Amino acid sequence: MLEKILKKASWSDIIISLVFVIFGFLLAYHPNEIASAISIILGGIFIVFGVFKLVEYNSNGKTDNYLLGVGAVAVLAGIVIMFCSGIIMSIFRIIVGVWIIYTGIMNLHTVTIWKDYKSRLWLISLIGAIVNIIAGIYVLANTGAILQTIGVVLIIYGVIDIVDRFIFIRKVENYIKS
Repeated sequence: MLEKILKKASWSDIIISLVFVIFGFLLAYHPNEIASAISIILGGIFIVFGVFKLVEYNSNGKTDNYLLGVGAVAVLAGIVIMFCSGIIMSIFRIIVGVWIIYTGIMNLHTVTIWKDYKSRLWLISLIGAIVNIIAGIYVLANTGAILQTIGVVLIIYGVIDIVDRFIFIRKVENYIKS
């Protein structure tokens, strides 16, 4: 009985991981379209939440100004999210790209310290710093880089989890016997 329950749970985990893999492929190959869809959905949720709060404010006799404020801010945030998603993603991309480049430059400074101490680690640090700087430039230059990276990570996670679940399904009998 326990074996059957564990196998059913594993199959549901496999289905969830397949959804992650599919979403990862969508993010990796269509990042801008997915970002637009997410911003529309998220903006819509904010607007609906805000409208509910405004209706609640009106139905309470207009005495709770907190509901008015929350409702108005949520509606405005929803509109901004829906129609300014490109700007929001660009700002986020610029911040992340600059941060990665900054980290690479700081690592170059560390390389000079390692080299002064005649350590062999300076070459590894140099390669890492150069990779950071190139990655930061790539993020700045490529509008979908962050979403593509998240997509690739989701694909890797999903595949690893699916493999793990299949191994578990095959070995669950041994687990229960022990």
